[in-house]
Amino acid sequence: MPKIVDHAAHRADLALRASKYFSKHGYAGGSMRNIAEYLGVSKSALYHYFPNKESLFLACTEQVMSQVDVGVLNESTTQQEQIQQLINVMQVDFGSEMALLFDYLRNKSKAEIAENEAMQVSIETYRKMVEAIVGASKTDETLAMIMGTLLLDHLSGGTWAASSNLRSI
Repeated sequence: MPKIVDHAAHRADLALRASKYFSKHGYAGGSMRNIAEYLGVSKSALYHYFPNKESLFLACTEQVMSQVDVGVLNESTTQQEQIQQLINVMQVDFGSEMALLFDYLRNKSKAEIAENEAMQVSIETYRKMVEAIVGASKTDETLAMIMGTLLLDHLSGGTWAASSNLRSI
C-alpha cells in the first residue's frame, strides 16, 4: 500500500528544518545536495518540493516568519514597554539572522531586493508586528528605530541598547 503523505505539511517541515541549515551555514555555504543530506532526504526528494535553492529559502522565510508570535507582547503594558519586549524577542537571533540576510542578498541589486518575495514576506511580518503596537501612522518610523537599535546593539557587543533611551517613540 502506498505511503500517504501530507505534501503541504511535509514541505513546511522540510522548510523549517532547512532554515536551521541556512542559519548555520549561510545561503552561499549550502547546496541543495548538502541541504538534502542535512535533512535526511534524497536530493531528488528535495527538488520535488523545491525547484531550486531560492524557492527553498523563500519557503524557509515563510515558515520562520509564520511562527513569529506577537502574542508574546503583554498588551497591558505601555507602548514603550511593548516595543522593548519586541526588541528583546528579536535580539535573540539578530546577529545570525543579519549574517544570513546579507549573505543571501550579496550581489543582488536594489531592484532585485525590492522585488524579492522573501524580503517582502519578512518586511510585512515585521510591519504587522509593529503596527499592532503603535498603529499604522508610526509603523515605519518605529520599525526603523527598532532595527537601528538592534543593529547598533549588535555592533557594540551588546552595550548599546541597555544604555539607549527609547522614550522618543
